[in-house]
Amino acid sequence: MQHRRDFLKFLAASPLLTEYSAFAQEVEMTLGERLTDPSDVINVFEMEAVARERIPPAHLGYLNTGVDSDLTLRANRAGFNRYQIKPRRLVDVSETDTSIGMLGIEASSPIFICPVGSQGAYHPEAELGTARAAAAKDHHMTLSTVASTPIEEVVEARGGPIWYQLYPTDSWDHTVAMIQRAERAGATAVVLTIDLPGGRNTETQSVMTRSDTRVCSSCHTGQSKPMFDGLNMNGVGINDPSLTWDVIGRMKEVVNMDVLIKGLETAEDAALAVQHGADGVWISNHGGRATETGRATIEILPEVAAAVNGRVPIVVDGGFRRGTDIYKALAMGATAVGIGRPYCWGLGAFGQAGVERVLDLLNRELLITMRGSGTPTLNSIGPDYVLDAGYRVPRGRLGRDLL
Repeated sequence: MQHRRDFLKFLAASPLLTEYSAFAQEVEMTLGERLTDPSDVINVFEMEAVARERIPPAHLGYLNTGVDSDLTLRANRAGFNRYQIKPRRLVDVSETDTSIGMLGIEASSPIFICPVGSQGAYHPEAELGTARAAAAKDHHMTLSTVASTPIEEVVEARGGPIWYQLYPTDSWDHTVAMIQRAERAGATAVVLTIDLPGGRNTETQSVMTRSDTRVCSSCHTGQSKPMFDGLNMNGVGINDPSLTWDVIGRMKEVVNMDVLIKGLETAEDAALAVQHGADGVWISNHGGRATETGRATIEILPEVAAAVNGRVPIVVDGGFRRGTDIYKALAMGATAVGIGRPYCWGLGAFGQAGVERVLDLLNRELLITMRGSGTPTLNSIGPDYVLDAGYRVPRGRLGRDLL
């Protein structure tokens, strides 16, 4: 392994790498593997490198896996190469504003913290470290149904409203109990996740778990997640394959929260979500770990934006690693952009401080892009600032390690 790292460092300065972006990024992240201070990390790829050294293999496998051959996982990153930024010059960008208001929440940035389950697998601070980082940097946060930490504690640590991501169990009584608990705790919206009605085939996770020499019972005690406290989960499935669009109305009958639909991948479904009363739509393929479609979420965004036509906010996640990625999504119609793996790499590497560093890095890159493109505010970023070049840069197997 050390010889490989030394070889990659040697190649990092080679002009031969200029045409091989996937390989160059692997070099970039390899160079960060020995960093010990979050302030020394220069990008998300380096943060992943540190996390790889510190998160146990099985837990890292759960975080980094795609499904089947990881085609969709890789597509999420490759999709950004299709779109190019068209900067404008001699615009006053001396004052910039990235603040956002959406469905009653206010945040300093359009970069939202996505729901990721079991964060205790990455660092002892778990979701509390993430929530405190979100509070420190004034970022909006959504908490997973399968979080390691009770929602009440997370809301307290965040010091403000969060959203609650819901896996709809196949027991309606259980589902109602969870969303009503979330509402009592201070969540202002429920994010209904609909992209896993049939489970998933996480082969990369299985491969990485094989390399973990620990005994699973050392940290998996058989206890259910805190969100299931007080609920008899025997025989209850975490997803309900029988759901139809009327679930939006049913949820609005039992809670006063906004309802967003997460896991949309087509214009047709986005239109149906709005038609049935959704307050927001969330484009997502579960980080490439739902159905192996081979389609990037950034490529789905234009058709969804056209179908929604400004009627409700649009959130998109999937493969965002650079401020330029975020900028492209905002220009193409997204209201906000979600990140998942990047902040979890920060959490696994340095706890709360690592999450804060990831947010700082992405916000810095976004601001640089905004100024460099002549768009000082989020409202000034529009479709005229991005070009659909209609192709992707080919990526080899080396790109798999980056996503």
